[in-house]
Amino acid sequence: MKINVFADTICGWCFIGHANLNNALKKFPNIKFDIHHVPFQLNPDMPAKGISREKYLEIKFGGKDSATPMYENMKLKAKESGMNFNLDKIKKTPNTVLSHLLINLSEQFNIQNEIIDKIYQSYFIDGFDIGDIDILINISKQNNISEDVFKDFINEKNIENVNSKILVAKEKGINGVPFFEIGKDFISGAQSSIQLESVIKSNLN
Repeated sequence: MKINVFADTICGWCFIGHANLNNALKKFPNIKFDIHHVPFQLNPDMPAKGISREKYLEIKFGGKDSATPMYENMKLKAKESGMNFNLDKIKKTPNTVLSHLLINLSEQFNIQNEIIDKIYQSYFIDGFDIGDIDILINISKQNNISEDVFKDFINEKNIENVNSKILVAKEKGINGVPFFEIGKDFISGAQSSIQLESVIKSNLN
């Protein structure tokens, strides 16, 4: 069964949705899934170096105080999925193109899920800047992708490919992530593992 997941690596709801999908998939040990990460950028105009978290919250929500209720809810949902978000550790909101490139590259090595896990954990739990190439090189090396292979993958053609996926999402009417294409069904938002499991089941019939 083919599953497309539209997500951005700085999207906490995407991390929750990713974890819930992984839990749902465990219920189907005999089914072969073809899962594809489709890059989405919540902030396509983000400077290459990113911006401070404080400035980002000011631009996006009008300040930290305005963002707090939404983030508290996110932390609660993350905990329900077995994760402890450390949002206060995040000092910078990065440009996510390089992290998407590493995920795309990881498909060639069949370790996409492990790389996605590590990128999300690095940002939401460790507070690392996942727009920093050195952070991403460490992640790639930990998963046996050499620094040279990753750096070679960062080229104009592959960057353009990531950027073009925004248009794909817009053509499909996708304005928010996570967004799942599961078989013939389309699901928006960080659905629970039970909900995702139900949709997978309905597509097996």
